Amino acid sequence: MSESPYERGTTHFGFRDVAAKDKQKLVGEVFTSVAGKYDLMNDLMSLGIHRVWKRYFVGTCQVKRGDRVLDLAGGTGDIAALLKDRVGDTGQIVLGDINAGMLSVGRDRMTDRGVVQGLEYVQCNAEALPFPDASFDLVTIAFGLRNVTDKAAALRDMHRVLKVGGQARVLEFSEVTVDWFKPVYDFHSFKVLPKLGQLFAQDAGSYQYLAESIRQHPPQAELKGMMDEAGFARTSYKNLSAGIVAIHTGYKV
Repeated sequence: MSESPYERGTTHFGFRDVAAKDKQKLVGEVFTSVAGKYDLMNDLMSLGIHRVWKRYFVGTCQVKRGDRVLDLAGGTGDIAALLKDRVGDTGQIVLGDINAGMLSVGRDRMTDRGVVQGLEYVQCNAEALPFPDASFDLVTIAFGLRNVTDKAAALRDMHRVLKVGGQARVLEFSEVTVDWFKPVYDFHSFKVLPKLGQLFAQDAGSYQYLAESIRQHPPQAELKGMMDEAGFARTSYKNLSAGIVAIHTGYKV
C-alpha cells in the first residue's frame, strides 16, 4: 500500500499539495483575510442556509443546563451563542479557534450581544487541545474540521477531552448525494463563488480555496469511519440539503 500524502509530509491545501507543516499557516492567512467577512462568506457559500443548518445542529445536540461545552473552530461565535441558551447561566462554553483574528471577532460579537457570563476564549490547535482528559460534556466543531491538517489527530483529541457519556458533533460541508444537483453545485462553487468573493470581499483566492477544501474533505462514510477509528461509539451522520452538509455524531463510552 502506498503512503498517504500526509505520511509523505505533504497534505492538500485546496487542490494543491503543500508541505504539511505549511498548511496551518496558509489556512491561517485565509481566515485572517476573511475574519471580518465571515458571515458574508458563509452566506455566499450556502446561499444563506447556513443559519438554518446551525440552528438545527445546536437544537439536536445532547446538551443540558449546567453542561461544559467546547466549541472548536468557534469563529465568530454563531454556535456558541446558540449553545449559550441551552447550557444556561450555570453552564460554561469554551470557544476555541486556532486563528486569533477569528477569535477576536467572535469575542467582540458576543460582547456586543451582551453574552459574557459563562464564556471563555482559547486560541488552540484542534490537533493538540490544551485541556485535561474528560473535561467536557459536549464538543462541537462547525465548518472547521476540513481546514485541520491532521483530522484524525483532531478527532482523537476531541474524544480524549470528552467525559464518558459525552457527545461529539461535527457540522461540515460534505458530498452532494443527488446526481442532477452536482453540476449546479460545482458551477456555484467554482465559477460563481470566487467572483462573489472578489466583488464583496475583494478576495477571490480565499473563496476559491474554501470551495476546493470542501471537495477534499472526507465524504460522509469515510468521516464516519475516521470517528470510529478515533474511538467514538455509536457514530452516525445525517445529511442536510441533499448532502451539501452533514452532521456527524459520536459518543464516548
